[in-house]
Amino acid sequence: MTTRRALVRGAFTILTALGFVRGTRAAPSGRFDFALDDAEWRRRLTAAQYDVLRREGTERAFTSPLLHEKRRGLFACAGCGRDLFSSDTKFDSGTGWPSFWASLDKAVGTEKARSFGMVRSAAHCARCGGHLGHVFDDGPKPTGLRYCMNGVALAFKPATP
Repeated sequence: MTTRRALVRGAFTILTALGFVRGTRAAPSGRFDFALDDAEWRRRLTAAQYDVLRREGTERAFTSPLLHEKRRGLFACAGCGRDLFSSDTKFDSGTGWPSFWASLDKAVGTEKARSFGMVRSAAHCARCGGHLGHVFDDGPKPTGLRYCMNGVALAFKPATP
């Protein structure tokens, strides 16, 4: 039986893959410890990173090398380097984006986002305000959350042996 959630997720994936999903505003409102002007963000980030982190874009599903990253380590913000997620909380959600069931303490902030007739929780780096992805309540135990992140917004730091 097809659920509404599966239909919406499928439609969003198709629209993203076709390039129709693009953000229209900069990072969330508020002050952040790490702040740069727009010109410096453009110099610091690749075009894809800038689109996601600063304009709330979405990378195409199943394109991130971090989707299949299995090593132990930390996933940090590609904008400012703040550690955001541990590999211990990463799981395969089947959505095409790196997913985690928990963030590191006080590393990720959320705010309501309205698009495509849905209200979602947009996730951003608590240090620089960079857009990371969205948080859903259909994840695994123990939190029941799914932090569905754009891989281009993350940098992987392997654990040292």
